[in-house]
Amino acid sequence: MCDTMVALGSVTADGATLFAKNSDREPNEAHHLLRIPATRHAPGARVKCTYVEIPQVEETYEVLLCKPFWIWGAEMGANEHGVAIGNEAVFTRVPYEKRPGLIGMDLLRLALERARTARAALEVMTNLLAQYGQGGNCGLKHKTYYHNSFILADPNEAWVLETAGKQWAAERVKDIRSISNGITIRDQWDLASPDLVAYAVERGWCRGRADFDFARCYSDPLYTRLSRCNERQCRTTAALAAQRGKITVETMIRALRDHGAGANARWSPARGVTTFTVCAHAGFGPIRATQTTGSLVSHLTPGAQTHFVTGTAAPCTSIFKPVWLGGELPDTGAAPTSEYAAAALFWRHEELHRATLRDYATRLALYRDERDALERRFIADALACRAKPLADRAALSARCFTEADEAEARWLESIHARGEMSYPGILYATAWRGFDREAKIIRE
Repeated sequence: MCDTMVALGSVTADGATLFAKNSDREPNEAHHLLRIPATRHAPGARVKCTYVEIPQVEETYEVLLCKPFWIWGAEMGANEHGVAIGNEAVFTRVPYEKRPGLIGMDLLRLALERARTARAALEVMTNLLAQYGQGGNCGLKHKTYYHNSFILADPNEAWVLETAGKQWAAERVKDIRSISNGITIRDQWDLASPDLVAYAVERGWCRGRADFDFARCYSDPLYTRLSRCNERQCRTTAALAAQRGKITVETMIRALRDHGAGANARWSPARGVTTFTVCAHAGFGPIRATQTTGSLVSHLTPGAQTHFVTGTAAPCTSIFKPVWLGGELPDTGAAPTSEYAAAALFWRHEELHRATLRDYATRLALYRDERDALERRFIADALACRAKPLADRAALSARCFTEADEAEARWLESIHARGEMSYPGILYATAWRGFDREAKIIRE
């Protein structure tokens, strides 16, 4: 489960396009930040994606990838030309191809590496869909199959692309848009696969174009409903609509940290077995098998693109830090795996995150104000610095990562000083003790 949103310059405070996404994966499916430089490839070269090889193009662009550690592609990312893309799992009535093929995250990376604009990225993805389709397991521990939807953004425009097998529809964004884990395009679109309606008619899902509705015809109603996607999409859309004309990077971050209408100072992710919010928290049972493992907000203008990443799980316990393409990313330590390693940024933060979960409201309150103050400074400094030489921007990015890492270490010490606690509730505790054992991060 994930949530992705975009606000165009017509409704943002400074005229930039703002893109944001939470990546929801299994709790131990570590999130990896990765920069791939621009590369020229020899004629006849091939590229090995997560499962399959396809022909490589002559030139690939520099990309920032925010990805599950084991997947070649990415859940979200951006390229040197200011294109940002995020994907969502969608559950459809079209049979899933379980044989290894291109998965949605592969399509996303291939588009970032090959396209200068959001519209060109859409063409890359739909051409690949027509040629190869999509298929293959998308889960780390638990095999998971799904189709994909995407928001594709650049400094000038954005598109929603929703797919079901090789069929797809696309809609150009007007002002604001968000997607979650369900098809949202209904009976109007700007572009579509040639057989979109005919495929549905052949299967008896509608009689013709007059009564065709992409979401109604193609969606798997059970899994779409269980994903709680409509609730989350309504929350993110409302958050952006409420700030129309005033939307900032901070607006997008607040939306990514949303815990739903009932959240208050005493809210806890330990409650419920079907609760699933934008800032997603894992728990007991199949509906809560995933959580937000990484988050991205991109500030896109024609002259400069600034990206704010957590690189860590649960945006409510994380700090968004600035990065730029053009040079190396700040050092985040060893590449993470599904097991705890203090050398990896993701897992260092997991100690704080999982310690916070043991008494969420009380422990988050210990550092929330400092988190917000640090983040406000990081954002202000980054946006003020975005036109400066790369060396200045790289130095600022490195300082922000170092400060964030040091702050999180202090916060963890403060929590431990108050004594050890168990996870609350029998079911919640059972789930998290299991996650900890699998990751070899056991404290009890």
